[in-house]
Amino acid sequence: MKRTLITGGAGFIGSHLSERLLKDGYEVMVLDDLSTGAISNIEHLFDVESFDYRVGSVRDSALVEELVARSDLVIHLAAAVGVRLIIQRPVHTIETNFHGTDTVLKAVARDSKPLLLASTSEVYGKSSKVPFSESDDLVLGPTTQARWAYACSKALDEWLGLAYFKEQDVPVIVARFFNTVGPRQTGRYGMVLPNFVRQSLLGEPITVFGSGKQSRCFSHVSDVVDAVAALIKTAEAPGQVFNIGSDYEVSMNRLAEMVKEATQSNSPITHLPYEQAYAEGFEDMHRRVPDTRKLKNLIGFAPRRTLESIIQDVVEYTKPLLSTST
Repeated sequence: MKRTLITGGAGFIGSHLSERLLKDGYEVMVLDDLSTGAISNIEHLFDVESFDYRVGSVRDSALVEELVARSDLVIHLAAAVGVRLIIQRPVHTIETNFHGTDTVLKAVARDSKPLLLASTSEVYGKSSKVPFSESDDLVLGPTTQARWAYACSKALDEWLGLAYFKEQDVPVIVARFFNTVGPRQTGRYGMVLPNFVRQSLLGEPITVFGSGKQSRCFSHVSDVVDAVAALIKTAEAPGQVFNIGSDYEVSMNRLAEMVKEATQSNSPITHLPYEQAYAEGFEDMHRRVPDTRKLKNLIGFAPRRTLESIIQDVVEYTKPLLSTST
């Protein structure tokens, strides 16, 4: 039974991954500072004998070293996430992401423990070459725009992780997630689908930022954790970067319409300029579509969930939360 440490394990993706690995027979230890995660995401696992958790930071080197020493495998998900948080707290974003990853890598390097390092589609920046392939150039915006701090910090995480692989033979896998959605995701930091669903269920205007012509590809969290669970068991994966996501593209205008249809809501769809939503000079990518052929060729990955079923899943999760909060 492999002992697995999941940093950020009380978060949205981390809690679902904890469930999946427990089901697969792993022992799971979660480390989370609860800054964006929540105890409520994992409290249903407290009675599982092979599950444990610690509240603490990935920047606490003594704590991380202790937990890594007790583990056979580490999955590093802990990060500052969400566009709103990144804009509001760029120092926190950079320090949490880079210093946290540095701490984890130093700990796993001591005994060459396997590490899956979570990254993001944001690293592709303003690239217009669609779909995005793992070997493509990264095109980031200016340092004067805090919006790019997250992309830069995660790109540095990747470079550092791959440097440990090349220089010290640490088995590091880099996974770039593309717009993972599903139950337990909060809209607090700007995540679009939970915000659209909440607004629609409450009969509030569904607020689309910018023109709404920008498009994204959404993946159900269950599909994403399936891919992660397969990668950590694949001997050829270390030293490589993998896009994880769906290639089904949808505009924000169409997504808003689909949410409205799914909830049978009378909410109007409105548009808010980026400078009012975030900050003056805010830049967004027009399209963000992954090339997932590399992942499919290695592990046979293909998303199982349609966008319609993903939206319905988020609606069913959100309904009781709204009824208890009113």
